Amino acid sequence: MGTKAKELVKMDVNKVIELLNKAYADEWLAYYQYWIGAKVVKGQLRGAAQGELIEHANEELGHAEMIADRIITLGGTPVLKPEDWYKVNNCGYDAPEDPSVRAIIQQNVKGEQCAIDVYNNLLEVVKDKDIVTYKMVLDILEDEMEHEEDLQAILEDMR
Repeated sequence: MGTKAKELVKMDVNKVIELLNKAYADEWLAYYQYWIGAKVVKGQLRGAAQGELIEHANEELGHAEMIADRIITLGGTPVLKPEDWYKVNNCGYDAPEDPSVRAIIQQNVKGEQCAIDVYNNLLEVVKDKDIVTYKMVLDILEDEMEHEEDLQAILEDMR
C-alpha cells in the first residue's frame, strides 16, 4: 500500500484486516453452502432454487476475491487454511442435511441475514475512516440484500 493511501485509512489497519478476514471466511463458507446446496436440493421449485443457489455461489466467490484483494492491499494476508475459516467466521455454515428446497433456502436466508448484519456493522466501523473498504463493503452489502430478497421470493412461491 502506498504512503498516501495509508494516510487515507484513518484507523488501525490491522483491525480492518481482522474484520475483513472474518468476512472473507464467511464468503468462502457461504460459497460452499450455496454450491453444495445446489447439488443436493430436491423438491418443489428445484430448478428455480438451483439457479439462484449457483448464481449466489458465484457472487459469494466474487466477494471473497474482492475481500482478499483488499486485505492484501492493506498489507495483510487472507486466511490461508480452509479449516481456519471456522475459527474466524461470523456467520457459520449450515450443512444441507435436509435437501428439501424449503430447508436449503431457509438456511441460506439465515446466512444472508447474518451477512447483512456483518456488512452493515463493518460499514459503521470504516465509515469516514477507510473510504475504499467502505465502498467495497457497500457493494457487497447490496448483493447480500438482493440475495435475501431472491431467496425469500422462492419461499413465497412455495406457499
